[in-house]
Amino acid sequence: MTFTHASYDLVILGSGSTAFAAALHAAELGKTVAMTEYRTVGGTCPNRGCLPSKNLIEAARLVYEAAHPHYPGLFPVQMPVNWAELVAQKDEIVQEYRAHKYESLLDHPERIQVVPGRATFVSDHEVEVRSAEEVRRLVGEQILIATGSTPYILPLAGLADVSYLTSDLLSSADDPWETELREQPRSLCVLGGGAIALELGQMFARFGTQVTLVTRGKSILSGYEPEIAEALTDLLREEGLRIVTSEQACGVERAGEGVILSTLHHEGHQTFTAEKLLIATGRRPNTRELGLEQVGVEVDATGAVRVDRTLQTSIPHIWAAGDVIGRETESQMATPVGAHDGKIAAHNALSGERLREVDHVVIPRVIFTSPQVAVVGLTDEEAAAAGIACNCNTIPLSVVPRAGAIRDTRGVIKMVLDDATRRVIGVSMLGTNAGEVIHEAAMALRFGATTDDFIDLIHVYPTMAEALKLVAISFTKDVNRLSCCVS
Repeated sequence: MTFTHASYDLVILGSGSTAFAAALHAAELGKTVAMTEYRTVGGTCPNRGCLPSKNLIEAARLVYEAAHPHYPGLFPVQMPVNWAELVAQKDEIVQEYRAHKYESLLDHPERIQVVPGRATFVSDHEVEVRSAEEVRRLVGEQILIATGSTPYILPLAGLADVSYLTSDLLSSADDPWETELREQPRSLCVLGGGAIALELGQMFARFGTQVTLVTRGKSILSGYEPEIAEALTDLLREEGLRIVTSEQACGVERAGEGVILSTLHHEGHQTFTAEKLLIATGRRPNTRELGLEQVGVEVDATGAVRVDRTLQTSIPHIWAAGDVIGRETESQMATPVGAHDGKIAAHNALSGERLREVDHVVIPRVIFTSPQVAVVGLTDEEAAAAGIACNCNTIPLSVVPRAGAIRDTRGVIKMVLDDATRRVIGVSMLGTNAGEVIHEAAMALRFGATTDDFIDLIHVYPTMAEALKLVAISFTKDVNRLSCCVS
């Protein structure tokens, strides 16, 4: 084993979207950068998160819609599914994307280097990176913690003796920690009621797996508008998913080639048996074993690095951004947020100019179920908790002409107003292409738009974006009694 030292203007722990955004900006400033990575360059999103999941979710949609056409005159087709080929094409997409969007950006080693291995602080300016081949000491004038997040595993009795899946089940074959599910399970018990649980649960169900989703919440999607959660629950149950709420998981055990999940609820004890168990109970900041306590970097109870709005930690020359800061500064654990903030962190650490602050007030979020869930801003409950006198309206997507034209009226849209100013402070939508529609709402919230602004804006007819205009109109008119395009 060899030992080496090197010094850089910026040392970044991690090599995901946050780290790359910071590294590229640092290189633009003429600075030298080292990123550390103990797994796969690119981090969670392209390798085992956003990209592979959305690839397979789209494949599942095609399978389901072929078997359930909306149109009279189109007849259902049972599309055969070859899981091995699906996984292989997904791996190919992942590898191509990683090579194009990440590895190809490292063609200037004089500016940006990736150091493989697990990084640990040994002092506030020095990081030790240990791999099987060597130990390297990296000295950074400035340091950025961008180690992302990892699946949170509930401490269940018996879990150590049972094989289980996490959201990392979509990792590719060339991942050094390859945990991919190489065979489609006949049955799957999903523990959790959030975005990952719902996306993967519906995906497997559409491929033909019997899926039971178990959550401790009174409903799925805790923290979202109840109208959205209720409507999505109904839709998923119609597709055949079994959704069980208000169940507290307490233990697991083997059952032949499968697993038994035990739960507690107000009526007593219950068990759920499946071939595979997927634990999708959220993610936690990846800060264990970094040695943060040795250098005085403060973290909260979840392990999230504490930062101010400039992304500075409790140590002036150490910064943090991305999933690793959790909900600090009202952030969201999402790839585009990390990429946005990574550049700000690099600017603040290296530019010598006025420090920039992050703005996490307007962050659109999408859950890639089918139909999609998209939200931005506050729910009416959050607005009330913040002391804002608010008004809200919800309309079904059946009043949106585009939804009727494509024979898919599933879903609702809800808008929340500040009653005093008539400004829109929150939008939640369940429906076809909701993830595309929500960006108009996000821009409107960012610039303080009112309902009149949505109404006065001419929307293309027929599009799903008209849902925003119609829900804005619904505060003063009955949208069921309007002709097309009339406001």
